[in-house]
Amino acid sequence: MAFFPIEALMTSANRSDYYSHIVLIPLVSAYFLWFARDRIFGEPEPAPAPGVAVAVAGLALYAVGLARVFGLNENDHGSLLTFASIVFWLGGFMALYGTSIWKKEPFPLIFLVFAIPIPSPILNRVIYFLQVWSTEAVGVLFNLLDVPATRNGFYFYLPTVAIEVAKECSGIRSSLALFITGVVAGHLFLDKGWKTWVVVAAVVPITVVKNAIRIVVLTLLAAHVDIRFLTGGFLHQSGGFLFYIPALFLLGGVILLLREIPWGQVLQSCIVS
Repeated sequence: MAFFPIEALMTSANRSDYYSHIVLIPLVSAYFLWFARDRIFGEPEPAPAPGVAVAVAGLALYAVGLARVFGLNENDHGSLLTFASIVFWLGGFMALYGTSIWKKEPFPLIFLVFAIPIPSPILNRVIYFLQVWSTEAVGVLFNLLDVPATRNGFYFYLPTVAIEVAKECSGIRSSLALFITGVVAGHLFLDKGWKTWVVVAAVVPITVVKNAIRIVVLTLLAAHVDIRFLTGGFLHQSGGFLFYIPALFLLGGVILLLREIPWGQVLQSCIVS
């Protein structure tokens, strides 16, 4: 059910770059299902009535999507059909193994949400948010480095080069990757739900700083070494992973701090004092 809408979305010229992670999500979810198989499948408690009801709801939503009642674009059409497919699958799972899965080990099922393409209104707002704050961070770095640059909106004018912090500079792909990585790492390594939320929240400033550093580095290389660093060089087109790796280490540092420091005792000491 989900294969064809996702395939159409993945092969579209303007959206495939945003959703290259989708094919990995079911595999990760399947791993966590296998990892928790004793708790999930050890004592199944079938729940046919609620399970079938959820599955029928998924089928109905899928039929609405196929009929293109709402006139959605390709991205949002794929989102609707994928969401309906997951609802249908969850209904079948609940019918066979019961609703207690939501108490025993809900993470593998909830994680499937990341396989749903982000609806356009949400995606566009996230991209714009990252674009705005990445531009602000670039301005701060130019000031700190004493780089002579004049700003006009998303444009920066240097003596020998001008740049635009475009939507493509928002870092949406790395943001999604860091976000998903933070969720998985929080589930694996952290013992409190609020700590995972802290990790997820840390993705935003880490992504903004990473974007700004990449833009500033490319701009200075173009201005002082070779303009091709901006017009078609490897670092501009395919070098994002070189800046992503330090961002991943920063996220790992946040997780390490949350894991090793006894925050309960720290907060209690602060309250007492």
